[in-house]
Amino acid sequence: MAVNRVPVLKRCRSLGLEPAHLGIDKTSKRQVKRTNRKVSEYGLQLREKQKAKFIYGVLEKPLLNYYKKADRMKGQTGENLMAMLELRLDNVIFRMGFARTRREARQIVGHKFVLVNGKCVNIPSYQTKPGDTVEIKESKRSLQLFKDIRDLTTGVIIPAWMDSDIENMKGHVNQVPTREMIDVPVDEMLIVELYSK
Repeated sequence: MAVNRVPVLKRCRSLGLEPAHLGIDKTSKRQVKRTNRKVSEYGLQLREKQKAKFIYGVLEKPLLNYYKKADRMKGQTGENLMAMLELRLDNVIFRMGFARTRREARQIVGHKFVLVNGKCVNIPSYQTKPGDTVEIKESKRSLQLFKDIRDLTTGVIIPAWMDSDIENMKGHVNQVPTREMIDVPVDEMLIVELYSK
């Protein structure tokens, strides 16, 4: 598996992202020194794609596959793409408040701590569906890791498209999120334009 070793705050600065979108409460004091170069249309599209890849922790090939699936689905391709990225199991774990960051959520899933509808799932890219119940294994809830997570994520705002009980580490996906419910600062239409060339 490819691992991105670029420091997170440095990458956030270069993409113009707030670290809070990744679940990180640190901020960088450095300013990006940009010359007054005009960014081309392709440059803007590429930056939006890189933002989406960085936020969700997805590599190039899987993102292209998501785009192809989204293009075949009914409705707008950009909205379908964002909904598919949001419904990834690692993102659902992060959104429910069972992990501090998406990277941590990915690790929790990989270590077989997660049950979906009572079955153990260890694939971070697993697509959850409306009606799915996602929970942390009962035997793992007492770990110090989850005690720390509970303390830090108690006041987290849970998106409208899911229910979450952080105390019992159990949640429910109610519906496919619409674009208005997704608070990620990515212009998905630019990604669609880039891939449709």
